[in-house]
Amino acid sequence: MKKSQNLKLTCKAISLSVLASALLLSACGNGKSAGSADKEPDPSGKITLNMMTQSSPLAPADPNDKLIFKRLEEKTNVHINWKNFTKDVFVEKRNLAMASGDLPDAIFDAGYSDYELLKLAKDGAIIPLNDLIEQYMPNFKKVLEEAPEYKAMITAPDGNIYAFPWIEELGTGKERIQSVDAVPWINVEWLKKLGLEMPKTTEELKQVLIAFKTQDPNGNGQADEIPLSFINKPGAEDLVFLFASFGLGENPDHAVVTNDGKVVFSPGEEGYKNAVKYINELYKEGLIDIEAYTQDWSTYLAKGKDHRYGLYFTWDKSNITGDNDSYEVMPPVAGPDGEINVAQTNARGFHRGRMIITSTNKNLEATAKWVDQMYDPIQSVQNNWGTYGDETQQNIFEYDEASNSLKHLPLNGTAPVELREKTSVGGPLAILDSYFGKYTTVPDDAKERMRIVKEVMAPHMKSEQAMPNVFHSIDELDRLTTIETDLFAYVLRKRTEWYQNGKIDQEWGSYLQELDRLGLQEWLKIKQDGYDRAMKK
Repeated sequence: MKKSQNLKLTCKAISLSVLASALLLSACGNGKSAGSADKEPDPSGKITLNMMTQSSPLAPADPNDKLIFKRLEEKTNVHINWKNFTKDVFVEKRNLAMASGDLPDAIFDAGYSDYELLKLAKDGAIIPLNDLIEQYMPNFKKVLEEAPEYKAMITAPDGNIYAFPWIEELGTGKERIQSVDAVPWINVEWLKKLGLEMPKTTEELKQVLIAFKTQDPNGNGQADEIPLSFINKPGAEDLVFLFASFGLGENPDHAVVTNDGKVVFSPGEEGYKNAVKYINELYKEGLIDIEAYTQDWSTYLAKGKDHRYGLYFTWDKSNITGDNDSYEVMPPVAGPDGEINVAQTNARGFHRGRMIITSTNKNLEATAKWVDQMYDPIQSVQNNWGTYGDETQQNIFEYDEASNSLKHLPLNGTAPVELREKTSVGGPLAILDSYFGKYTTVPDDAKERMRIVKEVMAPHMKSEQAMPNVFHSIDELDRLTTIETDLFAYVLRKRTEWYQNGKIDQEWGSYLQELDRLGLQEWLKIKQDGYDRAMKK
């Protein structure tokens, strides 16, 4: 069960002038753009909608070839003409469509940031959904009644709802499945071969990695072992899990909340500096994968499948090194002061901008009713993971008609992410904690993940809470977007340099000054104000 990936803001990807042009083009076509669905009535009563979406390269090029969508068309009598793009080009294609005036009726699995949603709403490219939800969407209304906190989370500061969300719960608070992103996986086969114990401190970890490099633990007589590998950017394959051994820790959006309710920019903390110095020590010992700073997922995966790693980071080891006993989770290690800490991520199973309806859509009632099916519990479960009864490929579920429930089938060694990307459809959905045991089972990989979070990670989380998912105003988002574009890039660049050149002590003062010049204090104020507002609700 993978969280979704939080999409980073993309500094004003669609300008006011371009959107204005889009609306003008639409108006010149008597309200019907090239992308809107044919409104001529079908003799069978079937309605056709044009939608844009994204999917994995592993999935069919035409989403209608997926069994989930075939069944949905039979149930709703709505046919979707899809424009489907792989994830690597989707954002570009999505933005070009919105800028050109060639608007689809809706964008499914849209991935819009808050800033983008409010800009599109301000310029009239997308419509408010409040009335459609109230009139035509009983499944979604039921979700919001059972979990009313989401009503506040999807409502913009102006009182409107502009997008349908993705909601995936499993566990709560520090024990929610998303509370830790990048889990460290260590090669216990190598530990056993070399007579080493699981490291308990950062110094012991360094000595273990040195042994992995120098003592030929794979026994092939070659120095081809990679003691430590990661992907050097925010995400589940980053190594910043280790930073918490030196202080507050770090997470992908750089915001850590202390127990007295203060929002802290973690890359400006002394503990962060000490953590970077530790990584430089590992670098000087030759313990870090030389490709760590440039590699992508496929390169990372290829070396993992060959079991070349001593220690690496990811959400689920099955996706990298397979479902075997060679790797186990490494518990958090104590830092130089003897303290053990695990930094929470701010992630939750929630994304606001998962689907929008454009202003050119002339079949609003049919569209709303079709989207409402996504929030039927059995449909949501399939959207998220995959389906049942597919005679052409491995299934995720078996369906029990008597109980109207879906039972996860064993993966039988298949990487969870690969199987799910072939058959699931993403998009808007809701899986509440209450659904488990009623509409579906907990998948085996998620059970193990929850055990790791509950038993290994959560007991060491010093911060009791994470940053809430604040829906900022468009003015706040405008400033956050502008500041983060330069601020976050600068932090990553300096961190990468310091890993390798070790000059963090000499440059720390000027670094802090540059953070302020790039807008850090304003960023902190906006974040703190948002946190304070959320805590009052």
